[in-house]
Amino acid sequence: MTTPMISVVMPIYNVEAFVGAAVQSVLDQTFKGFELICVDDGGSDRSIDIVREYDDPRIRIVHQANRGLAGARNSGIAHARGEFVALLDSDDVWHPDKLMLHFIHLRANPHVGVSYAGSRLIDAKGEPLSVSMQPKIGEVTARDIICRNPVGNGSAAVLRKSELDKAAFMHPTTVGRKCWFDEEFRQSEDIEMWARLAVKHEVSFAGIPGLLTDYRILAGALSANVVKQYLSWTKMLRKLRGYAPEFVIAHGNTARAYQLRYLARRAVQLGNAKLAKDLLGKAVGLEPAILIEEPRKTTTTAATILFAQMLGQHRFSALMRRYLKDAA
Repeated sequence: MTTPMISVVMPIYNVEAFVGAAVQSVLDQTFKGFELICVDDGGSDRSIDIVREYDDPRIRIVHQANRGLAGARNSGIAHARGEFVALLDSDDVWHPDKLMLHFIHLRANPHVGVSYAGSRLIDAKGEPLSVSMQPKIGEVTARDIICRNPVGNGSAAVLRKSELDKAAFMHPTTVGRKCWFDEEFRQSEDIEMWARLAVKHEVSFAGIPGLLTDYRILAGALSANVVKQYLSWTKMLRKLRGYAPEFVIAHGNTARAYQLRYLARRAVQLGNAKLAKDLLGKAVGLEPAILIEEPRKTTTTAATILFAQMLGQHRFSALMRRYLKDAA
């Protein structure tokens, strides 16, 4: 096999219901010069058996004891041979032209280190939800990364390997293990990496048009502990403060306000209007500028919370399920 241009890294852990669709979406790419590195992260189901059923020399399987998502990505990146690295979680799928469009984008813009695009949200059956991630496209600043995370999810980014390597470091306790993602994070590992690339290493991020990833929201995914999400995000900001204190002084409050607003939207989608109101109030109180920077989204969030309070939790939750299905 000739050296691939793009190394696709897919962590796999107990996803037998979805991994076939993820693998097939890679094999169906119009861009053919890739390798698919499937990292068996110590799961106990048939996921890797399903991968083995695909007879394609571009598929490589790496086995390891469970290290979590960040650890599985690190193992995959360590085996990558391509000029570019694309990340795909094993319960998501790609549009057939995704790799081709990012390859063209990165080749045409050699200063860009990370290329990303928007995403559709789908349910467990692969049916689209009435929600999508439509991030800011074109080149974005480090402030954009920390405040709004335009990359959006872990299956959206295609990275130039030489730029990704700027963030590499040796594992603090496992001798000889090279890391890119911080394995101490079990949540917020994506935004921690994007922030470190953009702020510490001045890697350029740029988005292209289109919803090129189908990002799967599984049953109950949105009901993950909102407080736990916030604590994990705060851990990321604390790490950022350690190496870029002036950046955090300048943008930390705004970033925290946007994160609180994001969590308020999640809380109201779950029918918890009281928590949502408290989170949004803290967001606006911390940084009133979000009312000016993004008035529509902020006021829409406030209006939705008010509507949820008027309708009542049970009826509002039932209404949300019409849009989010089992994901709520």
